[in-house]
Amino acid sequence: MATTTQYLVLSATLFMIGVAGVVSRRNIIVILMSIELMLNAVNINLMAFSLRWGNTTGQVFTLFVIAVAAAEAAVGLGIILALYRNRDTVNVDEMDVLKS
Repeated sequence: MATTTQYLVLSATLFMIGVAGVVSRRNIIVILMSIELMLNAVNINLMAFSLRWGNTTGQVFTLFVIAVAAAEAAVGLGIILALYRNRDTVNVDEMDVLKS
């Protein structure tokens, strides 16, 4: 069975990959996927500590994070589709709709 340290190392690695994806990419779809990766890293942390301490609080918070991630994905993809229809691009640098 894996130890809590191994879960934390995995979670930190996934979170750093997600941060690197958000910072370095210009495609909004890749940025949203990186944010999802970061949320999943948080879920691994919550589940690891829930397993370690023997209570279900981390599992409940994980369900809330999954629900928020699903809502974020649905709203984010809706916004991306609307912007793509208007601008014909998913590049973050070219999306200046809110600028006057």
